Amino acid sequence: MFLQRYYLECLSHASYMVADEKTKVAVVIDPRRDIDIYVEDARAQGFKIKHVILTHFHADFVAGHIELRDRVDAQIYLGTRAKAEFDFKPIGDGSVIEFGDVRLEAMETPGHTPEGITILAYDKITDLENPYAIFTGDTLFLGDVGRPDLFSSIGVTAHELAEMLYDSLQNKLLKLPDETLVYPAHGAGSMCGKALSDEAVSTLGEQRLYNYALQPMSKENFIKMVTADQPEAPAYFGYDATLNQQERPNLDEAMKESMKALDLNTVLSLQKSGAQIVDVRDMADFAGAHLRGSLNIGIEGKFATWAGTLLNKDVPIIIIAEAHRTEEAVMRLGRIGFHNVKGYLKDGMESLKDCIDLISKTQRISAVAIYELEGETTIVDIRNENEWKGGHIEGSINIPLNHLADRIAEVPESGQVIVHCQGGYRSMIAASLLEKENRSNIFDLVGGYQAWVTTKRPVIESVKLTEN
Repeated sequence: MFLQRYYLECLSHASYMVADEKTKVAVVIDPRRDIDIYVEDARAQGFKIKHVILTHFHADFVAGHIELRDRVDAQIYLGTRAKAEFDFKPIGDGSVIEFGDVRLEAMETPGHTPEGITILAYDKITDLENPYAIFTGDTLFLGDVGRPDLFSSIGVTAHELAEMLYDSLQNKLLKLPDETLVYPAHGAGSMCGKALSDEAVSTLGEQRLYNYALQPMSKENFIKMVTADQPEAPAYFGYDATLNQQERPNLDEAMKESMKALDLNTVLSLQKSGAQIVDVRDMADFAGAHLRGSLNIGIEGKFATWAGTLLNKDVPIIIIAEAHRTEEAVMRLGRIGFHNVKGYLKDGMESLKDCIDLISKTQRISAVAIYELEGETTIVDIRNENEWKGGHIEGSINIPLNHLADRIAEVPESGQVIVHCQGGYRSMIAASLLEKENRSNIFDLVGGYQAWVTTKRPVIESVKLTEN
């Protein structure tokens, strides 16, 4: 058995290729939308990708099942409870895909989603009775389990899904041997759970011992625990989950429509009519000079998450990027199904060199220099609520970035406003968002809360909630 893991850091997403060395048949499990990496690896190994399996309808990205079907004629498989516009082969408990010395068996494991399945992989040469590995999708993570609240809007409640999740874990997955390898679809940083490990692989035995959600407890206690303190899901999650069920354009087709070089006058005209201008350059470069009214979402960070959270999928998007990053920016928006990119600024910021009146700069300030400011100063912490509770700058106000646009009235228009996050990436997004709303009193704290703590400035170390 050939097994390869592919990890996409920006989405904390893991996908897998399993192949049989004898027949050269391969399957891809939970693929990303840009499928070249699988096609090229299969070609290099002499494999033919004949099967593509989705363990569930992913919410945080658009999966590559349509792309693999269109490119290599792969058969799509989904759980028996799945409903989709495209043709697929339903697989449920005991369904088998067999090729050479590899046998893949489906196990229905609803909970994160109603149609969720786990794939058991058997290497028939070494053990015919016990699976070598399981591909658990978002049912079981390393250190965590899938959240049951993302699909509560489709006619099944989070409580009902949590009940299903408990049964899937206790009555199915935990019945498998301890030595079984566990390969989930996400790692640390994913919004599909709350305490995911950054490890690539574990065993079921290790998870039985150390995963908090697998410890002995009643179903009711499990439900209370697994539904509590889940991070707020980005707004685009519902859109992507739906898109994964639809017959849609493949990524190549979508990108052909978006990769158009637009001159400055065209970009300005589109901006005036309401287009979203997204500058994906590094925060320092953006601060030094950018097109007035543009939003900075740096391509080096959690680009997809924040683009999906802050941008409107139904309003045209124009990209400003360094020449070698333009196509990547369009592709990464395509990964989350944002097909509304109308083009990119030809020659990037170079096209603005003689247009000083169109250029803005973002004020930045160090933790040490804050005390040298005169007059009224407000510090706005745009981290999420749990981060703020864990430790924050004394006197700061907390407005999470995903709520900043709706709560902009809470940001003072007078005095100096200093925005910060943990390390600086999100705060530049926030600063650009505020500047876009004609706020001229904004400073970005260089290095964020980490820099503040390093300089030994006063902090409130933790906040405990009190029950009324």
